[in-house]
Amino acid sequence: MLMAHPAVLTRLVEQYETLQALHAENGSSEVRRRMDDVAYTLCIATGTRDVGTALIAARYQLPGARPEDDSALTT
Repeated sequence: MLMAHPAVLTRLVEQYETLQALHAENGSSEVRRRMDDVAYTLCIATGTRDVGTALIAARYQLPGARPEDDSALTT
């Protein structure tokens, strides 16, 4: 399986978290649509099928992640 570059994963995770905060704040359909796009890209980049798993997988692949690090499981 191809692996996404850590810089790409970092940017996607940051974008998703920012969009999630914006959506919680104002709930616009444009923000939701963009959030869905980033979630889809995260899933493709990590080889997963849902955004929660994609976020965990992306964080696990980032520099500094440790196999025993369970901080990625915290939501």
